[in-house]
Amino acid sequence: MRPILVLYYSRHGSTKRLADAIAQGIASQDTPVIVRTVKSINEVKEGRDASEEACDNVPEVTLQELEQCSGLALGSPTRFGNMAAPVKHFLDSTSSQWLKGSLINKPACVFTSSSSMHGGQESTLLSMMIPLMHHGMVICGLPYSEPELHNTTTGGTPYGVTHVAHSGNAAPDRLSADEKALCFAQGKRLAILAKKLEHDT
Repeated sequence: MRPILVLYYSRHGSTKRLADAIAQGIASQDTPVIVRTVKSINEVKEGRDASEEACDNVPEVTLQELEQCSGLALGSPTRFGNMAAPVKHFLDSTSSQWLKGSLINKPACVFTSSSSMHGGQESTLLSMMIPLMHHGMVICGLPYSEPELHNTTTGGTPYGVTHVAHSGNAAPDRLSADEKALCFAQGKRLAILAKKLEHDT
């Protein structure tokens, strides 16, 4: 089976934590997974902390990796209720894949992080879905059969997994137990759908 691509941009490390947790859910289904980041553009690079430096160790995605993946998990921090510019810039570079229909019928999910509970998480997730639907991808959300969706007081939506970076927890910027569980469930569901869709095509 071709690998599932977990692709994200992260400035302070929160979105990276979501990506890594989703990748664990994908791997739990004996499905190959690659984790990549997008090129940083128009972002101030001064005053970087350790979590940002850790993101530098993740390879940048290539268009070939996107084209050859069996599924996609796409993540971005929230920027005024929308995806970050580096993610949009990357998506804008995928016209060739759109023309070839490279991503048609492949499953995709989205994820995001914001610094507050009502920081535009859901609108960011929806904004990220739009170009994926233009590519003909099959959007994979989270069903309410996941109990954490009912109980979470941090991140988590049916549109995709989220993280609240400053939720008042004892360890801010770390994923809560509910967020981790939902990430794992999202990755697992994406892998199951990728296997089914790849088998049927």
